[in-house]
Amino acid sequence: METYAIHKGAIIKPRLARMTMDLIRGKDVITARKILEVTNTKASRLILKVLNSASANAVNNFGAKEEELVIKECFVNPGTILKRIQFASRGNVDRHDKRTSHIKIVVTDNKKGENA
Repeated sequence: METYAIHKGAIIKPRLARMTMDLIRGKDVITARKILEVTNTKASRLILKVLNSASANAVNNFGAKEEELVIKECFVNPGTILKRIQFASRGNVDRHDKRTSHIKIVVTDNKKGENA
């Protein structure tokens, strides 16, 4: 049974979040959770929330066992860009783009669901 969780509009650059996401791709949920807990980045804290939500969806909605859950897919897509300006010298204006991300994690227990 596959379940997923998405965090849309996370205020972190997609490139920075992808570096942390590469650490957990393809691992089981318990190992991935331990990796994210000891990784000291903003991305790891955001990804950990999404991972906990995806595993809770599998356990509570479909009765899956958390020990059997494996990360099937995980990716970070770019979200909307917040465009901000900062005044510069000689009457110029610099634009600073604050990039956002959409974080998605799909977990599975490699069993067929009763709906399928």
